[in-house]
Amino acid sequence: MSFRLITDKDIPAYQALLHSAYQATTQLGIHFAAAAIKQSQIADHIESNAVYLFEKDGELLSTLSIRFPWGNNPGPYGLPHLGWFATAPRYKGQGYGNALWDFVEQQILINQLKLPAVTLGTAANHPWLAQTYINKGYKKIGQADLTSDHTTLYFEKILNHKSYTEWKKRSNKQ
Repeated sequence: MSFRLITDKDIPAYQALLHSAYQATTQLGIHFAAAAIKQSQIADHIESNAVYLFEKDGELLSTLSIRFPWGNNPGPYGLPHLGWFATAPRYKGQGYGNALWDFVEQQILINQLKLPAVTLGTAANHPWLAQTYINKGYKKIGQADLTSDHTTLYFEKILNHKSYTEWKKRSNKQ
């Protein structure tokens, strides 16, 4: 089992993982972009975002993307933004998604990138995702009506209080 960044050769398996993982959400009437993403859109996505994979014996089990403020699809708050979190349906409930999430949060966001905070968004009408993020320490900071089928709730998690305070001071001056 290993965590790693995506490569171009992973695109077909990554697309299949996203499509299968997001089917249940689509059946709820919530249409996230990842549910029907095309390979060309994935290529664009991995060009300016960090996409982490959790794999076992060459099979993709789970994925999580970090969208950067300078990338092609920045989050709304000027901070890196997590998205396209998915676990292959046959591996749900086995802890693989949480293991990847914890790795990305601890090893990448905190230890490597030294981020003050990170954001994410999810559908307000999804039956359990908002509570999952709250349980992981994220706090609701806003919402927006970006699509006709759901309101997006935005969450933030402060990863380093000292650097967050400094970042807020600088961002409020601009």
